[in-house]
Formats: sequence, structure tokens, C-alpha cells
Amino acid sequence: MKRVFALCLLVAVSPVAFSQSGDMKGMDMKMEKKDSQATVHKATGVVTKIDKDKVSIKHEPVPSLNWPAMTMAFKVKDKSLMQKLKKDEKVSVEFVQEGRDYVVTAVK
Repeated sequence: MKRVFALCLLVAVSPVAFSQSGDMKGMDMKMEKKDSQATVHKATGVVTKIDKDKVSIKHEPVPSLNWPAMTMAFKVKDKSLMQKLKKDEKVSVEFVQEGRDYVVTAVK
């Protein structure tokens, strides 16, 4: 009985062990940060609100993201950029996606 159990266990485990020893050719094994390759998007709009580390902008459509015109809050990467932002002022911004957030990286 013990031999039958051991044989069944061996047969059940063998495919799993065999499949894990397969060739990993063609698999992307790079562990690079995705943020370093983030797409830079551009928007033009009017600053509607400024918070400690966020700015709300009523922006025109953003073709690179297929976004319509809307008002939304962006995080700001560099705090020195906050000095370039004034409520009710028209701005052009560049931003990237970091996780679930959109982060302003340049203001013109």
C-alpha cells in the first residue's frame, strides 16, 4: 500500500518538476523600472487649484492618451515646479504615469 501511494505521489509530482526545468528562452527577464521608460504626455490647460503636492488643471484633449478635455488633479514630481503654477493661469505641462498617478514633470 505504501509503495502504491509513493508511486502515485511520484507520478503526480513529476510533471510539475519537469515543467519547471524547461527552457526560459525568449522570456524578458529584465528588472528595469518601468518609470524610466514612461511615455511623456503633453497637455495645455488652466490651473484651477493648487494643493501641497498636487495641481488641478482643466486641460484640453490629450491625444496620446485618447483623453477628452477634462479637469483633473496631477501630482507634481519636483516641488520647485509648484512655484511656476498660479491659479487661473494657462499652462502647458508634460506628465508621465507612475502607477495609478499622473505626475507633472515639466511646466511651461
